Amino acid sequence: MPTTDITVQSMYAQADWVVKSVMWTLVLASVASLSIGLYKGWEILIRRRRMSAALDQLTVASGLEQVKEIPDSAARAMVQTALSELDRYPKARHQSHLPTEGIKERVAAVIQRIGASRQRQLSRGISVLGSVGAAAPFIGLFGTVWGIMNSFIGIAKAQTTNLAVVAPGIAEALLATAFGLVAAIPAVLLYNATVRAIAGYRVKLDDASVQVMCLLSRELDDRGHREDAARKPVGALHGV
Repeated sequence: MPTTDITVQSMYAQADWVVKSVMWTLVLASVASLSIGLYKGWEILIRRRRMSAALDQLTVASGLEQVKEIPDSAARAMVQTALSELDRYPKARHQSHLPTEGIKERVAAVIQRIGASRQRQLSRGISVLGSVGAAAPFIGLFGTVWGIMNSFIGIAKAQTTNLAVVAPGIAEALLATAFGLVAAIPAVLLYNATVRAIAGYRVKLDDASVQVMCLLSRELDDRGHREDAARKPVGALHGV
């Protein structure tokens, strides 16, 4: 009895057009998820390095002017926001009251929006990874069910239950499930790794916002002290 050569190529060649369509869909989904995962990983790695360098500069800086050109664009936008808000009060030294609380609230609100915008930017595309990881096994299962139905139809037409006749059709059907798992497993792993990396960057982004607010508070305190010194009578400086 001649033996049947059952390989991936032969199973694909003998598969039904629906099963072939399922396989190609899963191949394209796998390529898309791998491309997105690698790109997002590279993007987050670069941004985390820039944010780490920005945090180092923010930690040792004594004023906002010293960190106007820090590496990370989000942290730089936070600093520019604080400086822009301060520039709205060019004559603050001659005012009786500097609206420190209002300045802090406005800067904090804009900084929060900057952080949310950056997080949305980094999260763009990872929904594809989650979708592939969740849907690929079921798409592969659909191909398997369809292939097994065709196999049973072929068995009924052949009117035999010989394993040599039954096995190739079932193997072709199960190949679709294998394709689904091959597409889903890397997508799930990449999705989890990307989400963790974005969460780590978010922590650094929050640290940067805290540092910017500390520098802003220090700047406002310095201006307040200069105002108090300017309003204090000259004689009071000598104890008169």
